[in-house]
Amino acid sequence: MNKHKSLSGGSLIERATEIYDFSAALRGRAAPAVEVPEGEPLLSPDVEMAQPAPAAFEAPETGYRAPDWTGPVQAIDRIALVEAGYLLPDGPVSAMSEEFRLLKRDLLAVLAEAGRGNRVLICSAHSGEGKSFCAINLALSLAAEKDRDILLVDADFGKPGIPDALGLTAGLGLMDALADPAVAIEDCVLRTDIPSLSVLPAGQRSNNDTEYLASARTEMLLNRLTEGRPDRIILFDSPPLLAASPAAVLASHAAVALLVVRADSTTESALRDAASLLKGGPQVKLLLNGVRFSTGGRRFGSYYAKGNADG
Repeated sequence: MNKHKSLSGGSLIERATEIYDFSAALRGRAAPAVEVPEGEPLLSPDVEMAQPAPAAFEAPETGYRAPDWTGPVQAIDRIALVEAGYLLPDGPVSAMSEEFRLLKRDLLAVLAEAGRGNRVLICSAHSGEGKSFCAINLALSLAAEKDRDILLVDADFGKPGIPDALGLTAGLGLMDALADPAVAIEDCVLRTDIPSLSVLPAGQRSNNDTEYLASARTEMLLNRLTEGRPDRIILFDSPPLLAASPAAVLASHAAVALLVVRADSTTESALRDAASLLKGGPQVKLLLNGVRFSTGGRRFGSYYAKGNADG
């Protein structure tokens, strides 16, 4: 096992690459094994530091504009969020909320330059690496933006859990709209009491989910959700790449894939195999979950807790 120095600072990409040689993994070579130093757990994405995307948007001149959702509003269960360790909408600034702020700034910059629409796949090699945790927190963080509309899609068809985690009652979902042309995908979207955040459930489980996702109808429906709406971002919480085939097919519909790896458990071979399934598709960015940094590193959130102390 390689030895790593304590991770006390540096940019997001510098800290991430101290853990994994992600470029090598994408080229099909082994990434170094991980030894996790002691300290505070943080999240770090392997993305290039860039300027944020412009705040204002102008819809392209087309004959169709994706609709606003019209279903009843459901309240997100804030107590359940806190108990499960998720970000709390309008909650106090914390180390985790600041990490996701940095992540979304980089992500928005990447999407501004992407040519495949505002679609983001959140995936992992195996289950239990924090994929859904990161998807929900990223959606909550993005929903705080003033000029964005976020649609979080539960695309883990075998083990859906996004609506339950948020305290929402799911009905028809993505797979129902793919399987039955009579089901309007717009009618499946759940509105929440966070006006800029909506959820699309997974829908009825199917033995042909991979085939449905690979069909031309999938791209047509996704275009229908975003056409004329450059402010709308779709986040897909996918199945694990090495456990279910739909994840790799979903990647073909995304502009960016955030590959979540858990620093204390994801092996180099799993990372290499997962990255190989994403080749030729979206831009792939590494999101390290559960990394521990030395006590001399940054402490997001503490600055805001100082009150009237000197800044």
